[in-house]
Amino acid sequence: MADTARRPAQPDPLDRLDPVVLHHIVNSLGWPDLRPLQRAAIVPVLDGQDAVLLAPTAGGKTEAAAFPLLSAMAQQRWSGTAVLYLCPLKALLNNLLPRLDAYAGWLGRRAALWHGDTPQAERRRIRTDPPDILLTTPESLESMLISVKTDHAHLLGQVRAVVVDEVHAFAGDDRGWHLLAVMERLQRVTGRPIQRIGLSATVGNPEHLLTWLQGSGAGHRGGQVVAPDLAPATAASPPPGEVELDYVGSLDNAAKLIATLHRGEKRLVFCDSREQVECLGAALRSREVTVFLSHASLSTDERARSEQAFAEARDCVIVSTSTLELGIDVGDLDRVIQIDSPASVASFLQRIGRTGRRPGTVRNCLFLATRPETLVQGAALLLLWNRGWVEEVAAPPQPRHLVAQQLLAVTLQQHNLGSNLWAEQWNALAPFDRSASPIVKHLRDEGYLDEDNGMLFIGQEAEKRFGRRHFIELTGSFLAPPQFSVVSGRTEIGKTDPAVLLEQRPGPRRLLLGGRSWQVTFIDWGRRRAFVEPADGGGIAKWMSGGVAGLSFALTRAMREVMLGADPRVSLTRRAVACLHRHRDERAPGMVHPAGNLITRVGPDVRWWTWAGYRANATLAATLQSVADPVQRPTDFYVRLREDLTPQLWGAALTSCDSRAVLPDVDPRAVRGLKFSAALPERLAVATVAARLADLDGALAVLSEPTRYGAGSC
Repeated sequence: MADTARRPAQPDPLDRLDPVVLHHIVNSLGWPDLRPLQRAAIVPVLDGQDAVLLAPTAGGKTEAAAFPLLSAMAQQRWSGTAVLYLCPLKALLNNLLPRLDAYAGWLGRRAALWHGDTPQAERRRIRTDPPDILLTTPESLESMLISVKTDHAHLLGQVRAVVVDEVHAFAGDDRGWHLLAVMERLQRVTGRPIQRIGLSATVGNPEHLLTWLQGSGAGHRGGQVVAPDLAPATAASPPPGEVELDYVGSLDNAAKLIATLHRGEKRLVFCDSREQVECLGAALRSREVTVFLSHASLSTDERARSEQAFAEARDCVIVSTSTLELGIDVGDLDRVIQIDSPASVASFLQRIGRTGRRPGTVRNCLFLATRPETLVQGAALLLLWNRGWVEEVAAPPQPRHLVAQQLLAVTLQQHNLGSNLWAEQWNALAPFDRSASPIVKHLRDEGYLDEDNGMLFIGQEAEKRFGRRHFIELTGSFLAPPQFSVVSGRTEIGKTDPAVLLEQRPGPRRLLLGGRSWQVTFIDWGRRRAFVEPADGGGIAKWMSGGVAGLSFALTRAMREVMLGADPRVSLTRRAVACLHRHRDERAPGMVHPAGNLITRVGPDVRWWTWAGYRANATLAATLQSVADPVQRPTDFYVRLREDLTPQLWGAALTSCDSRAVLPDVDPRAVRGLKFSAALPERLAVATVAARLADLDGALAVLSEPTRYGAGSC
């Protein structure tokens, strides 16, 4: 104790904050203290370090970045637009603007918003009088860089720090590669290193996420993961009563239960498809439940109205896809209900984190499984959660199509580009470095780029393919399936899949959108618009799904454990227990075996039950081509094998592969879903898709395991 008494007191991080900021935290916000994350972030952020601030949903991450950055702005006298705040969703930016503008106002500063819905008049004002904090998306930031209307040095030349909200959502897909490339180009505009601060929910590899975010500065700049709340967020499971797993058998039964359960409370229901959202919303509305909807195919205004009305109401339900998984504030929630199961533990943590924000309340989630298979998936996900396991975030491999996009975009930005100097635009960040030379050659050869006296210019082919509306096609890094706008009077309700308008159906054509029924009165095929009027009932909801379907290796393996008898440490209703027992008794003997993977035969149908996930199974089908059925689509659970399989053929196939996995075969038509693939040589586009379809580690794990033959298999 004497040694402790003599030890000098540690300085209080709060003393580093600007006095005006600290005054308003206490007096304007009425906060007696900061949260642990907010305290821990002060020193590294004020010292100019790159950082990833990691906390559960509603952990105060925005303030953890904003308070020290505002203090640095005052203490170091930053001028112009000094801070960019990037988000993956426009709705999240809209939600954050009032809060950040209020904080900036403490110091006589201001924040402004620029995204696809920002009026031209507001954009002109921002160009003329740049705000201190600019909230935007990476796509809008790139549109500023390539726009002839924007003086880059005036608007962006003073940027000192970039905050990337929900950075894990970027890092896991192509928008992350796009984000990194645009930040490197921004750094060329400022002429100085830019501090990068990522705000993230719980991930399994935060140090890797930080290194990824640092881009070309990784290994050269100081960086720190700030996560004082990490351990309780991942390892500790709430008491069993706070998470419950139930089996209801259908979406209609789920609606019946939600309509009667927790009346008087505010409930957020997550579904994992827009069709489910629409059908459940209509079923709840028919039961006189006050219900609001949110999904990506509803118009911005429609979603904003729903989210605002829900935030102000009490006894109501909002049904959403993952659009409300991120940090959009919809007020205090009493309950989160999950229809079936999300595809990742990280998503579940985001969703359950919506509850338990008020003093005296706890986080909670009720799973309502509509099918035995989704009950097993939900149990498996909760099994992983019990173990404190969370997915690692990994960027999609080999983003060659985005390298092509960036080469065109930076040429448009600079008007011309030195044919030997182009790689400098991304500060030697791979894969936008010299390794992209074959792509540059292809762009030149195919007319996307022209060359004259050692300078590269935008070519006619790029004008033809991407030049519409001042090259707006170049500012988005992924493809969305084409949709029709649905319009009632002068109000756009949202968008629907063209198939709904093309399918032959008896009677009047009706749609389900926004949880309401609409009768189609006129279709403008040229402008992709469907005009509707309210209908009494009926209608269908349908959208094309994008991307590669399938579950991860880890989640599918956990489902195998559930089929073999493992139960998560949560509350299981009697219906859930009975369904699990019945499903195991009926299905498990022909699908799983505790001693290894299983090969079964039912007539001509021979299946190798790997429980390895879609990507690993696609890789295995390519690796063992000599015994795999050539006409198949791999599933999460099995690979279809040749009808004439024998133990000898099987053994020979395993020997020939020598425990080496190969990339899956790809139909060249599959590259159409890869935006900018047209700007790549076909072989590189196919190789990119193959690399993204593969799970080499998962496939090798399966190849190292024993395989048993079921009765009558061979």
